[in-house]
Amino acid sequence: MTSREIIMGLCLLALVLSLILMVVIRYISVVLVWILTAVVVVGSIGGTGILWWLYVDQSKSVDVTLPALELEVAKDNQKALLIYAIAATVFTVILLLLMFFMRKRVALTIALFHVAGKVFTHLPLLALQPVWTFLTLMLFWVYWITVLLFLGSAGSPVQNNQTGLVEFRMDGPLQYMVWYHAVGLIWISEFILACQQMTVAGAVVTYYFTRDKSQMPFTPIVSSVLRLMRYHLGTVVKGAFIITLVEIPRLILTYIHSQLKGRENACARCMLKACICCLWCLEKCLAYLNMNAYTATAINSTNFCTSARDAFFILAENALRVAAINSVGDFVLFLGKVLIVSCTAFAGVLALNYQREYTVWVLPLIIVCVFAFLVAHCFLSIFEIVVDVLFLCFAIDTKYNDGSPGREYYMDKALMEFVENTRRATERYSKVEGESREMKSMVS
Repeated sequence: MTSREIIMGLCLLALVLSLILMVVIRYISVVLVWILTAVVVVGSIGGTGILWWLYVDQSKSVDVTLPALELEVAKDNQKALLIYAIAATVFTVILLLLMFFMRKRVALTIALFHVAGKVFTHLPLLALQPVWTFLTLMLFWVYWITVLLFLGSAGSPVQNNQTGLVEFRMDGPLQYMVWYHAVGLIWISEFILACQQMTVAGAVVTYYFTRDKSQMPFTPIVSSVLRLMRYHLGTVVKGAFIITLVEIPRLILTYIHSQLKGRENACARCMLKACICCLWCLEKCLAYLNMNAYTATAINSTNFCTSARDAFFILAENALRVAAINSVGDFVLFLGKVLIVSCTAFAGVLALNYQREYTVWVLPLIIVCVFAFLVAHCFLSIFEIVVDVLFLCFAIDTKYNDGSPGREYYMDKALMEFVENTRRATERYSKVEGESREMKSMVS
């Protein structure tokens, strides 16, 4: 077996593992969440304890008979350890308090993961969305490069007297076409990715708000694509354009920073990095809001601005739930990516171990691990989109329905159990609080 066959086989293994994980993650999400909780608690407490131990050990080991310079250095180290230990203690306390108050909201993340796994069993074509998106992007990038080559030779031929070579110089409006073409690269790439998000959102919304799952369309994915092409292309174009407006200045500033590296002063370098960081954060926030706006559009068939406003208010009302889902959910998906890469790398070591003629394993394993991570990221990003769509559907469902006759919930049984448990806990808390108030009034 050649190395190329081994690499292709391992890449196929990573693809299969990603597909399997998307289905079975609902069964192991509870375990992964508990692993996350244990790692965070043990790591934060252990790290804080080690810092305090180092501080105490440093305090006991300071020798006052040392020379003045060495004694000053030792005291500075001791002071630094004290600052680090205090900061770690404050961080640990805040983190543990946040985990304590958000522990119930973690249950929602687990329920959403469970339902997302069901979505993939009912809508298996969702797993192919990264493939179609990748092929579409490849076709567009090939077209873009071809047009760029034509633009490079579209000017007037002029011979360079120094080199003797013929150069093409673009004059007039033609010289601005390269910039127009570059903006088109970013905008249309974002448009293709937004189409994927809109397609997934439409299919998941159809699944969520269909009470009888047997009455769903034969192919919800195809139905979602048709709705996108007929009604919602303007929404997707506008969302992609907003991301482009933020991404272009960030790329320009990044280019300027790379060109001025080592020549600008510290203040300018700091300001450039701060601007780049702010634009990057703004881009991520807008991308997340766009994703939820597409979901709101799929639910209500409203325009982009109205959908973005509705999604923003829904997310603001459920800010703590959003924080729990994004933090815990992202880490669980990261563990899934690590699991896929680790399994693929382990299989690669076993496969290469039986090929004694290969003396260098590093390069094939690096190629396989990088490909495995990219594949896992592409497929689990679809899973993440499904979870985000389900959460917005759940938030809207609980806002406008209460389970009473005529206002029944659309949600799955797993989410229904979460709602019932939350309601019981709220009623129990209200009852205890009412009894305590009655006792206080009797005492007074």
